[in-house]
Amino acid sequence: MTLIRSLVYFVFLVVTTALFALILSTIGWLLPFQGRSMIANSWGYCNLLLQRWICGLRYRVSGAENMPQGNTIVLSKHQSAWETIAFRWLLPRDQTWVLKRELMWIPLFGWALAAAQPIAINRKAGRKAAVQIIEQGRIRLEQGRTVVIFPEGTRVAPGSRKKYGLGGALLAEKTGYPVLPIAHNAGVFWRRRGIKKYPGTIDVVIGPVIETAGLNAAEITRRTERWIEEASSSLPQSR
Repeated sequence: MTLIRSLVYFVFLVVTTALFALILSTIGWLLPFQGRSMIANSWGYCNLLLQRWICGLRYRVSGAENMPQGNTIVLSKHQSAWETIAFRWLLPRDQTWVLKRELMWIPLFGWALAAAQPIAINRKAGRKAAVQIIEQGRIRLEQGRTVVIFPEGTRVAPGSRKKYGLGGALLAEKTGYPVLPIAHNAGVFWRRRGIKKYPGTIDVVIGPVIETAGLNAAEITRRTERWIEEASSSLPQSR
């Protein structure tokens, strides 16, 4: 039954993604950025509802009072595709995401991403990618947006960890904007590889803001990684 429900949801995910991508990549360009954000965030909300109705997959958020309204660098655990959908709705409206540039090459979907003004990087570019994050991230932060980054760079199974990249921390060091760490256990219910979406409740924990003024990137990374990993390990690791 879980597999059947997951397949049904996958069909709806494809349909809703195509529909919202079509809207964003056409009339979305005629709207101010706030209007485009509302369309993208509505896609996230729609899919959160579908996950609950079809798969029995819910979520609960703790620490929402810690979340500023913009001008923040979000550094989050990355375990599945769930957070790439849910954060569109759970985070402040105007968002800029750091993502791999290959996503921009997907017909229709990539055009919609372009309308949302992401920071599309070549992950193999090293220092050049970091400079791009700093330069473009500064502009977006000054525009009042939330910049979203997954410091591990790829999806990591629950209970595992990868080395945290310095891109987000460098952006924080150079701009002085605060970091908002987020932990969750989405990978327990939506695995990084696999079609099944298991019923249950995903826990999302929003940490206290890390003020970065006067800190270097290494220290920002250390504080962020310590909080995220400790918070993640305290969440249920099995269904």
